[in-house]
Amino acid sequence: MRFRNAIHITMDNYSSAFKMLLYRLVVGVLIFSLVYVILQLSLSVIVTSAELQTLKDLVGEFFRALFGGDSARLESFQADFTAAVTDFVALLADNGGAIAGAVVGVCIMYLLSRFLTGLCNFTAASIMNDRMSAFARTSFSAAYFKNLGSAAMYEVIYVPLSFVFDALSLLACWFIFFYLPSFLPTWGFLTILLALSMTVALFICLQALKMTFISAWIPSILAGSTVGQGMRASFANKAPFWRRFVSFLTANYLIVVVNVLFGLATLGSALLITIPLSFLFLLAMQCVHYYEDNGKKYFISVHNIAGSEGAPVQEIDTAEDSLEELNKKLNDPSAEENEEK
Repeated sequence: MRFRNAIHITMDNYSSAFKMLLYRLVVGVLIFSLVYVILQLSLSVIVTSAELQTLKDLVGEFFRALFGGDSARLESFQADFTAAVTDFVALLADNGGAIAGAVVGVCIMYLLSRFLTGLCNFTAASIMNDRMSAFARTSFSAAYFKNLGSAAMYEVIYVPLSFVFDALSLLACWFIFFYLPSFLPTWGFLTILLALSMTVALFICLQALKMTFISAWIPSILAGSTVGQGMRASFANKAPFWRRFVSFLTANYLIVVVNVLFGLATLGSALLITIPLSFLFLLAMQCVHYYEDNGKKYFISVHNIAGSEGAPVQEIDTAEDSLEELNKKLNDPSAEENEEK
């Protein structure tokens, strides 16, 4: 039920995918430009060095000798390449400060990109929450500036926590991929394929675990809680943990399959739509879990209102009921009892 409702809500907010796409493209161009400037300023000495040019020339000579059958050049290549690598490593050692600065700069730009795109995700969640609670259609700009303070505070806390969690997840996946085959039977390519499969499964499970813990964070903030209160409420959620975990695990696998299939079938062009839709779907899952776990009613579409957990979906005839009456039914459950009496 929750999974199906999340799909319906995602499709009802389909237009937000294009706004998220445009926003992400603008942020992507901005961040790419800043990263290029940082790398250009920090690594220009290395990029334009004679040592790097020598390495490039040697690589070209190697392939020309290999395909041309020049065995004499291939025999002398090893010594020349070793000397070139030694000179290049010495150059890197002499410019260690510039390299460290470039690494720090790129990391800062990455965190900044996560922060800016997170503001977009929070805005999309706000639009979705307005649609679910009152079937209102809020503009992207209005929702963006209305929630800018809360969204910025949320991202300041969430981005570093998520960065550390993702880094530890990648470290665990690296360990599984490179060390697991040593504990498995030697089956050649099959062993590598099994290790890769388990690595992907581990990463998806860890991401589902993260989403399960933070699933009520954004919806709690949108419901009126502070960022700190929303965080505590999300981590202390007493609703069934495994129900949320399984739903996010299934959603992650579905997202991977859809993006891979559509990306391959369209040579990557469909990813411009499927990736924003993936973020929208995960936000819809968070909102649905929050409403259901707290026993709140919400709009699935103009015709349907979902009740609290276990309650049937209410069919509404919009030709007879005005929008005000719909909102009254949504926010005042006793109204239905009075009508029956």
